[in-house]
This record gives sequence, structure tokens and C-alpha cells, in this order.
Amino acid sequence: MPTPPLLALRGVCKRFGVVQVLKDVELEVRAGEVVALLGDNGAGKSTLVKVISGVAPADRGVIEWEGRAVQIRRPHDARDLGIATVYQDFALCGNLDIVGNLFLGREIRNYGFLDEVEMERRTRDLLEHLTTGVPDLRAPVVSLSSGQRQTVAIARSVLGDPRILLLDEPTASLGFEQTTLVLDLVDRLRDRGLGVLLISHNMGDVKALADRAAVLRLGRNNGFFDVNTVSQEQIISSITGATENVPRRMAPREEAW
Repeated sequence: MPTPPLLALRGVCKRFGVVQVLKDVELEVRAGEVVALLGDNGAGKSTLVKVISGVAPADRGVIEWEGRAVQIRRPHDARDLGIATVYQDFALCGNLDIVGNLFLGREIRNYGFLDEVEMERRTRDLLEHLTTGVPDLRAPVVSLSSGQRQTVAIARSVLGDPRILLLDEPTASLGFEQTTLVLDLVDRLRDRGLGVLLISHNMGDVKALADRAAVLRLGRNNGFFDVNTVSQEQIISSITGATENVPRRMAPREEAW
């Protein structure tokens, strides 16, 4: 019997007032793979990330974790399952150093005092596993490059040992060298067995990194692709609506809500 995906969405719907943002959306993310979530502006990508992360719970549908139905009603529910999200704005404190940002809100204490030595040790060990050229851990984050700040934001999420990482446009504001740094980091996370959902508009990043791609159009699935075999033109046609794909529905499941 095949191993179920870490995360599976079955017929997920989300409405804001009279606007139906997501309609019967299906998605699977497995351990050790990068799935690119693609779509034009307004396709529903950000809303789907909010559904998975518990920021905007689904109205209908089933969310499965390792084959069992779960409810994600709050960000706390997603974190407990092992889902971490890195948003496009990084959400870092520029006046704090790298160590301070990684352990903000989860500081290590020893006899009531901050254990700066242990926090710095863990920060260095983590970054050495994730990237090359570890920056000065005590440098204020505001002094780092955009690529380094993105690395810090991802490392902070990985510190909690997630099993799935949601990345919202991680290279959108980066130059070539910084983009290479971040893509290499995501590749290392996949090698560590994490499932990664990559939201991106950059087809070069998708072709270089992703294993599979899922396209949303007007809040619905409009294609699932094996990135290694599909052409870039086919994916773009699905994004723009030049081709309307009707994905084969997965087996219907009993709704969890």
C-alpha cells in the first residue's frame, strides 16, 4: 500500500463574503519533494497558504495529514502538525541580531537567565547545515543582504523541526546570487526530508527546483504537472488559461466540516 502524502487537500473551498476564492481545490505534498504552487494574481494562492497555515480556515473540504483527516482552524493547529510558513516580508526584527531573531519568543533559559551561549551554538549549527558562508551571528539583521535575511527567516522556521515548509515568493526581491543562495537552501531542506510548498511567479526557479507543479486559476485547479517532463510553455498556458485543464478528481472523501 503506497505511503500517503504528508499533506493532502480534498475539495477545499473558501469564501470571503460573496466572493468564492477557492472552489474544490486539491493538493498533495509529500516528504522530500518541492511542489510549486502557481497561478496569476488573484488565482487563490495566498488564500490557499492561509488555509493550510490556519490563518483563514477552509469553509468546506477535507485536510489530511499522513492519511488522516485533521482540522486546521488556527495557526497553532498548523504548527502542532509540523507546518511552518515563511512569508514574503520575512517578518524579522531588524534591530535584533540573527540569534535574537531565531529565538524570539522561544528563548532558552538556564536558572532563569538567558542562555546566550547555547542559543548561539544552536544557531550556528543550524545555519552550517543549511547554508554556506554563515554570517556574523551577532550582526543586526537590518545590516544583512536580502538573501541573508531570507535565509534567517527560513532558519527560524526550521528551528521548530517542521515537516512541511510553505514559502511565499522567497526569491521575489532577490538578485541572481542571492536567489542562488536561497534555492540551494531549499534544495538542502528537501534533502533533509522536508516537504516544501513553493509559491512563485519565477518559472526559472520552478524548473530548477520543483518536482511537481500545481496550477490554480480563478480559485480552481487548472493542472498538475511533473516539472521534469513538462515544458515551461505548457505550465504558462495553464496559468494564463490558454489551456483549460480539468484535473481528474481524487476519490471523494467524507467532509470533515
